[in-house]
Amino acid sequence: MRHDPAGAAVVIMLRSLKMHGMSQAASDLMEQASPAFDAAVPILSQLLKAETAEREVRSVAYQIKAARFPVYKDLTGFDFSASDVNEALVRHLHRSEFTEKLRTLFSLADQERVKLTLQRL
Repeated sequence: MRHDPAGAAVVIMLRSLKMHGMSQAASDLMEQASPAFDAAVPILSQLLKAETAEREVRSVAYQIKAARFPVYKDLTGFDFSASDVNEALVRHLHRSEFTEKLRTLFSLADQERVKLTLQRL
């Protein structure tokens, strides 16, 4: 029996992916010093890395779906013709121009409040 770090890495990856039967078969092939297994180790390693990455992506996608996070939406994909919504009003509100007027109004109100407070002192 010889020690092959690449083959051992394949066995470890198989175990981490819970592929115990394949892990045992790979260990047996390593012990037998199978030349076919030695030639396949780089390919197996790449496949197992791809499988690990794919499982991580699926896991994250599942977790996001299970958390029921809202899906990002914007106005570019909205079909106004299929809705009773006033498109001009929605686009006006989307630009948030009205908030600047409110900000100015509140700023003036704050200035007046400061003046009144200073006059009382």
